[in-house]
Amino acid sequence: MTDTDPNREGPTRREYLKYGGAVVAGASLAGCTDGSGSTTERPTSTQSDEGTESSESESSDGNAASDGSYSVTMEPVGTVEFDSVPETWFPYTADYADMGVALGEGDGLSAVGVKARFGTHLYEELPGVSVDKSNLTELWQDGTGKELFYELDADVHVIDPNFMVNRLQWSQSDVDEIQENVAPFFGNTVFSRSYDWHDYADYTLYEAFEKVAQLFQKEARYEAFKEYHDNLLSDVQGRLPSDTPDIALLYPAGVPPESFYPYRIGGGTQAKHWQDLRVGDALAKNDITDAQAGGGTIDYEMLLDIDPDALAIRLQGEISQEYFEENIVSHLRNHDIASELSAVKNDRVIYGGLTYQGPITHLFQLERAAQGLYPDVFGDEQLFDRQRIADIIAGDSNQK
Repeated sequence: MTDTDPNREGPTRREYLKYGGAVVAGASLAGCTDGSGSTTERPTSTQSDEGTESSESESSDGNAASDGSYSVTMEPVGTVEFDSVPETWFPYTADYADMGVALGEGDGLSAVGVKARFGTHLYEELPGVSVDKSNLTELWQDGTGKELFYELDADVHVIDPNFMVNRLQWSQSDVDEIQENVAPFFGNTVFSRSYDWHDYADYTLYEAFEKVAQLFQKEARYEAFKEYHDNLLSDVQGRLPSDTPDIALLYPAGVPPESFYPYRIGGGTQAKHWQDLRVGDALAKNDITDAQAGGGTIDYEMLLDIDPDALAIRLQGEISQEYFEENIVSHLRNHDIASELSAVKNDRVIYGGLTYQGPITHLFQLERAAQGLYPDVFGDEQLFDRQRIADIIAGDSNQK
């Protein structure tokens, strides 16, 4: 495939989306960091094609700076300048897809890495919110080639370029080619903190969400989401018992499971709902290596040695309670070794959720985890207002 289309008559829209002193994958990091590794935003000046300067400025929901240009800084890509708000976009991991939907940008979403890991079924509970996965291109097709990026021709790729290099075997030159000929990369791998190559800023879910809001110039919706999240979390945590359990977060190596991939809950947005519920990490306390850091599977004998208070079993896709009981819980109850686990005896085997969660998915996963882990406190209570979240997504950010 050629780098450019010889038949076009003029520059495409994304040719007006350009880097302003940006740094990508293998290069040194842009942005100022304090001792904790967080990024400090500064106004930046960038040179436009016409030779005039434009400076970064704070903007309200849906409004760019007076001349339409703005820039956003995020590690590891550095500062990226945009002359207009991107209309078409795609991430690789569904946490960023969920962030975009939360900001009302679902119509411009064209692809995602693995469709099954994008929890669009959750949106069915939000009035007026939907994403049809059949219309999305799946980027993982026994690998992910550059050709898809040319074909999709998006305005921005909401992807950490280091993820492409270290997880998908792209070269730095592949990244450079796509950002030069198609559109910039803009993202940070936030779902896990287990990768040794991720030696730059570790953003929380809402820190990453804020960057995406700046990208799409939807800061007011971000602020409304954050306010709602903070208030909900304060209420939920105020009701937690003083004695919280140690859990083991596991992904089955098969269904029904005979072994599991272990996942620590100490870092990364994939475990935010467990962090929010203040559980202990039974795997970390027993020095079990995270699967994303090269750890192998663990069997029931090893689990029995650890004997966590609760088991949280992660599964991808739409998982009903009936499916979970039939394929996971019943199997453990009838298993010679698994049935000896305290978590099985005490009926504390619960659904662990999806790996990739943005602000919408997190609310659903926090609710289900709280109900499963503390049934005497939360029962079947609906913890968040579906209509209010739908209103924020639709742009009614000021409604209380």
